[in-house]
Amino acid sequence: MRTTYVLPVVIVAGLALAGNANAQSTVTLYGIVDTGLMYVHNSGGKSTQILMASGTESGSRWGLKGSEDLGAGLKTIYQLENGFSSTSGALGQGGRLFGRQAFVGLSNASSWGTVTLGRQYDPLIDLVQPVQGDNFLGGFFSSPGDIDNADNSVRINNAIKWASPNWAGLQLSAMYSFGGVAGATGSGQTYSGAAAYSGGSFSLAAGYLHIDNGNATASKRSTTSSDSFFNSSVNNAYSTARSINVARAGGNYVIGSFTLGGYYSFSEYNPDANSAFTRSEKYHNGSVYAVWQISPALLTELGYNYLKSLGDSSAKYHQVSLGADYNLSKRTDVYSVVSYGHASGQNGAGQAQAVIGSLDIDSGKNSQVIATVGLRHRF
Repeated sequence: MRTTYVLPVVIVAGLALAGNANAQSTVTLYGIVDTGLMYVHNSGGKSTQILMASGTESGSRWGLKGSEDLGAGLKTIYQLENGFSSTSGALGQGGRLFGRQAFVGLSNASSWGTVTLGRQYDPLIDLVQPVQGDNFLGGFFSSPGDIDNADNSVRINNAIKWASPNWAGLQLSAMYSFGGVAGATGSGQTYSGAAAYSGGSFSLAAGYLHIDNGNATASKRSTTSSDSFFNSSVNNAYSTARSINVARAGGNYVIGSFTLGGYYSFSEYNPDANSAFTRSEKYHNGSVYAVWQISPALLTELGYNYLKSLGDSSAKYHQVSLGADYNLSKRTDVYSVVSYGHASGQNGAGQAQAVIGSLDIDSGKNSQVIATVGLRHRF
């Protein structure tokens, strides 16, 4: 008889403990699958290209994230995020398993904030990108070739990052990444900081990013904690730069169903004796946009981007983009964007080629048109 009573008690106690454990920790599986059809006028010197593209609006991904409550407001947090091509199944970010993000950290949201360690976005992505045009309808609304990392083409390895709590609308973030080169502590290092303020209908943000592109004596050029900035003809001629500096600031203002905003960036690619160029190449980029939330389900965006380079070479890039996004449900939407770009001048390797946003498709010509229609699902 005693066994008859004890067994249910043990089962109930076990379930209670399991419920308590589940309440103290969380694990979330999430992802995005984004696939579209794309038409490109002028691609690699050819007049017409029709293709299926993955991640035109949001990079296709899946990930795991979670937390464990340690008590007194302190939590352990982690995130592992894989990027992939939805058209071929291939791994993204150079074939990395968790190429988008991979970090662990501690957080106390009501006190000192969050500290994370691992592969991460820099603070400008966390705080400045949310006020930019590409935050709404993707990389069409960013700088040609993403030379200022405005559309987060670059992630940072070996990084320790602090993010503040939200202090009445003000947020701060700072990051340092170890180069890891023996005998040359600064070789390959990355550091960054940013600040953002949101007050009612307006938001402002600014930040700075420095990347050491590798000490050519202690290691070799491009041995760095940062992913490569050199993904198109816009700045490929400066891949031997000793360092890269980026300053970016932006803001937006919400007026009813309209959001008006823009950003400015200054990027500098600096040489040394081991570089293939001798004068710093500087990029001034300005972007403005208008978003109209026509209905809860339908959003449209119009944007213009102007990029001017000078120093070692001089070029100008104009870009106009128009897009729309329609929600079929809370997790599924369809979108369409068309963009026109024009380039003039020299890019350091020859005649400047038109490149639209962060799509990084070299036109081989001084103009380019890209049009896409796609389907995106979040889970």
